[in-house]
Amino acid sequence: MDSILRLVNPQREAERRWVHTALAKLQQESARSADTHLLKLNFPGFHGIDFYFKDEASHPTGSLKHRLARSLFLYALCNGRLRDGQAVVDASSGSTAISEAWFARMLGLHFIAVMPACTAPGKIRDVQALGGECDLVDDPAQVHARAAEHAERGACHLDQFGLAERATDWRGNNNIAESIIGQLALEAEPEPEWIVCGAGTGGTSATIGRYLRYRRLPTRLCVAEPAGSGFVHGWRTRDPHAVASQPTLIEGIGRPRVEPGFLLDVVDHVIEVPDSASIAAAWLLEELLGRRYGGSSGTNFVACLQLAASMRARGQRGSIVSLLCDRGERYAQTLFDPSWLAAHDIDTAPWDVALRASLRDGRWHAADSDAA
Repeated sequence: MDSILRLVNPQREAERRWVHTALAKLQQESARSADTHLLKLNFPGFHGIDFYFKDEASHPTGSLKHRLARSLFLYALCNGRLRDGQAVVDASSGSTAISEAWFARMLGLHFIAVMPACTAPGKIRDVQALGGECDLVDDPAQVHARAAEHAERGACHLDQFGLAERATDWRGNNNIAESIIGQLALEAEPEPEWIVCGAGTGGTSATIGRYLRYRRLPTRLCVAEPAGSGFVHGWRTRDPHAVASQPTLIEGIGRPRVEPGFLLDVVDHVIEVPDSASIAAAWLLEELLGRRYGGSSGTNFVACLQLAASMRARGQRGSIVSLLCDRGERYAQTLFDPSWLAAHDIDTAPWDVALRASLRDGRWHAADSDAA
């Protein structure tokens, strides 16, 4: 008995108690958070096709990354990577950082967000308002290396790009795919023809794609991406080392490389969307839904219209589900600022005309100056 008692290390026991307390806080937060709404719209040109929009911007931290941040903290705690008083770091263009800063504050931990210096000012302010520190990097390609430097100095690297697909429980546990399918149960078309999402870390597409297979559902997964992104080229060539052929103004998606979390083989289709189309669609969504959403939501909407036009041309009925990824207020000084758009040579007018024509007649219309 004495030998067993000597094995009990007071410091280890204190660490275990802290981890248990932290896990309890995360579980309590999850129980308090109601599920996000699934909004339904129908358009004159798409009779027989229902459009659903999963409003992930209604999470407490304003984006679908709220789910990911909680999962990353759970993963770090349960794998013994995160300790009481330890700093936490991650590379993020904003939404994930905001969510991680929120959870770090809940657990009483210092959070460092390594962000490209070009990140929307509203996102930087949100991280700082939650007590987070923003380490701004001029070259976006160097955010991973800078996060690794912080980890070498003792910070816990949550590593959304490396761990997103394994940190999320894709079989259930209220993941986004399970939530969507559950909310559709009483609808006329409970098994959608398509679910559309972007690919930032790759975690969301991996979760949805795996879940659809796990449930043996006929639903297909489409990834909507900025034109020329690393994932676009990687999926088409099945090359996990593919890189982007052009940059994008749409934050959160359009990665310069294929991230480790991308599961190429669970994606059924990829649609490239020009930045001007994504931004025009984000402005149009504000008119349709009465509130602003970010550029990636616009990217998804453009892909939805292309898929719906293809369904209509084949005489198909059914439903399409997309994601509203984050709050548009974060982009007041960028995507929703006419002077910023002009400075970046973005003219949304041709795409606004084309998208509205698609809503009216159910056919796909691309802007003459920027066909997709």
